[in-house]
Amino acid sequence: MLRNDLALNGAKFGCRLAQCGACVVLIDGRAARSCVTMIETVGDSLITTIEGLGAIDKPLPLQRAFMEEQAAQCSYCFYAMIMMAKEILERSATRNPPNATRGMGRQRTCAAAAPMAASFVRSSGRQI
Repeated sequence: MLRNDLALNGAKFGCRLAQCGACVVLIDGRAARSCVTMIETVGDSLITTIEGLGAIDKPLPLQRAFMEEQAAQCSYCFYAMIMMAKEILERSATRNPPNATRGMGRQRTCAAAAPMAASFVRSSGRQI
């Protein structure tokens, strides 16, 4: 529905098994795999996609940090990583790289894992 009906293309179609993470959106501020989330289960929840965050000319500090740290390898899951990072940073008092990458699951094995962790730290205002 997000991609086909609403033209929100940030959440990618990946594995359809909730494993790759390319489809992550925020549902009421919590990261969720949209590929296995039935529209009937979200009710009146607020669904945020990457398109609902900062704009190209005015990115959020988190998005700016990802760009400055060049925290993308193939870019397939790039938007999903930003969405997961946003959730983790908003709910976590501990914003250090090991906790950040652990919260991102499988993607921590990506070659861009270190820049992603640095993006967390940069966007939280702490020094690396």
